[in-house]
Amino acid sequence: MKSPRGTGTSLKNFPLFGPVAAIVFGFLYIPLVFVVGYSFNSNRVVTVWKGFSLEWYADVLTNDDIQRAVINSLRVASISTVLSVIFATGLAIGLLRMARAGKTAAWSLIMAPLVIPEIVFAIGTLALFVQIRFPLGVDAITLAHTAFCIPFALLPIRARLRSVDLAVYEAAADLGANEWVIFRRITLPLLAPGIVAGALLAFIISLDDFIVSYFLAGAGGTTLPVYIFGMIRNAITPGVNALSTLLLLVSVVIVTVSYIIARRKR
Repeated sequence: MKSPRGTGTSLKNFPLFGPVAAIVFGFLYIPLVFVVGYSFNSNRVVTVWKGFSLEWYADVLTNDDIQRAVINSLRVASISTVLSVIFATGLAIGLLRMARAGKTAAWSLIMAPLVIPEIVFAIGTLALFVQIRFPLGVDAITLAHTAFCIPFALLPIRARLRSVDLAVYEAAADLGANEWVIFRRITLPLLAPGIVAGALLAFIISLDDFIVSYFLAGAGGTTLPVYIFGMIRNAITPGVNALSTLLLLVSVVIVTVSYIIARRKR
């Protein structure tokens, strides 16, 4: 089952690869087709098709509560993305310079949010904010999102940094460049693709988060996923599908932009 060049194994040659792949992709994407399709249903009962209509999109785009939820989500995602990327960049450089003995322990601690159940993280964060009497709302959500977005931003930044030839830094130091000049003129430009990828990943993770946002949302701190959950609890209408479709569209656009940037940086 080797590839034509004999350099490895081709997954396409495994038995039942095609049918299994079709089942997996169907299970992932067919529900999205239903979400998008029924967002154009003119019937208030979402599962009964009556006719094509854009009224639900008009209702979503003119709803003041939805607009406030969108603003909250964009504010939280933007601020947490900037902060997490700054911390992630510093951590990536710091880990590169750490001794081997402490690097593994530090990496494990930083990556902990990726393996800790989100519900546990949300409950712990809520308990902490209540204990220190930090008000719940947009600011609390922003701090929590920054904390769990750091590992997501760190992964592409660290991968990019590890691919950089260290001889570049040695040459710059030999030419008399100080730490700040090396960071500004060499490190940042070389890390730019990783930073952009990490920022887009952190933005999507923050924008789509529900559990942490739900636990920490105080008065006026409702984000878009939390608002969608509230709509579902009241009644499932095509308006929920329309709002979900718009959120899906934003995610697709960001992923596409990330892919295009990565292609151009090669």
